[in-house]
Amino acid sequence: LQYGIVLDAGSSHTAMFIYKWPADKENDTGVVSEHGTCDVEGPGISSYGSNPPAAGTSLEHCLNQALRDVPKEKHASTPLYLGATAGMRLLNIADPQVSDAVLRAVAATLKTYPFDFRGAKILSGEEEGVFGWVTANYLLENFIKRGWLGEWIQPQKKTLGAMDFGGASTQITFETRDMIENPRNEVMLKLYGQAYKVYTHSFLCYGRDQVLKRLLSKLLQAESYQETVSHPCWPMGYNKSLLLSSTYDSPCTEKERPSLALNTTVTLIGTGNGNLCALHVSKLFDFTNCAFSRCSFDGVFQPEVSGNFIAFSAFFYTVDFIQTVMGRPVHLPSDLKDAADAICATSWSELLQKAPKLEKRLPDYCAVSIFVYLLTTKGYSFNNHSFPNIAFQKKAGETSIGWALGYMLNLTNMIPAEKPSSHKSMLYNYWVILILLFVVTTLTSLVAAICLLRHSKSSII
Repeated sequence: LQYGIVLDAGSSHTAMFIYKWPADKENDTGVVSEHGTCDVEGPGISSYGSNPPAAGTSLEHCLNQALRDVPKEKHASTPLYLGATAGMRLLNIADPQVSDAVLRAVAATLKTYPFDFRGAKILSGEEEGVFGWVTANYLLENFIKRGWLGEWIQPQKKTLGAMDFGGASTQITFETRDMIENPRNEVMLKLYGQAYKVYTHSFLCYGRDQVLKRLLSKLLQAESYQETVSHPCWPMGYNKSLLLSSTYDSPCTEKERPSLALNTTVTLIGTGNGNLCALHVSKLFDFTNCAFSRCSFDGVFQPEVSGNFIAFSAFFYTVDFIQTVMGRPVHLPSDLKDAADAICATSWSELLQKAPKLEKRLPDYCAVSIFVYLLTTKGYSFNNHSFPNIAFQKKAGETSIGWALGYMLNLTNMIPAEKPSSHKSMLYNYWVILILLFVVTTLTSLVAAICLLRHSKSSII
């Protein structure tokens, strides 16, 4: 077996994925699988701006697990990558020198391990979207698969669109035949001899954590930063005091920063008003300006969604909460809206009773559910016909869906632009033929032996 390690340095936390694949096989589909995972304790690396060395130190627990999970004799040949996403993109906007210092500190730690370190970099939003799309379609064998006789076949299946919803950004990526009016949204890929025209866009500041910060900013602004502010998206019975600095410490909210001292404390009182919450969440989008024939929001071109989609990360966690904790199905947009309304109307004590282990995130499921509803329907234009084509999933088989696997496959050139050679498939075919011949010969011999036995018995009689 061969191994590969990818550290997904997200905005809210870092996750490590260890992959494995048979070394003696062709670069075919469905071969790479997840060998192990590890969640790094603490926040994402972008939060270590004031202490960059601590960003590197935070990874050591998971890297030590990788030392145990990957056989020692394979350490030197195991590629190790770190990809940072929207949290570091935001830090790079705020202070490029600090983001460089964090990446250098992380790289310094990774270099002390015996793996084949291949670099630490910040992914663009488009890369994040496309690698997530590659991961999903690779795992679901939509590019190429091995036939039952060992031959390579390209399944007559359409690719799936991919929707990712992280802490600081959200991405939508799908194959389209429509004209892509903005060249920045078009990616041409050639995988296994097949060309794919893919639309992709990444919305920075539209990840879960940044949406909640932006929402808080709108609410504080609406009530003129009074000492006590009502929060319609928080459940009745939930109150919390916070410093203004915790809301305005991001490039996503800094334009709305008030002239008040940032160490001012504000108390927010949950009122559980779903309609008022939806009104404030909708103000986070701009649905009015569009210089193209059609747009999603904020003036961004998007062709009509088509085919099946897979939605992962916080999309999955939100819908999973609705289905498992609230006990509600999500088949149509109206189901999602009704579920969001039900969450908003549930008191804090009732929510705690339903899901005590989720206490930290519980207050925000009302706002996030409404956001997911507005994003998918009003933003991406999924309707009663297309919404049922979205599968909200965390994994495909036993492997997590996200950009990490696609990133590794790309950097290790494991998905060739040309079709794989048929050499190994032919060898495989010969084995199949030999086994079939062996089975036929054995069956023929058995039948002949039975016939001879019967003949000899009848001769004796």
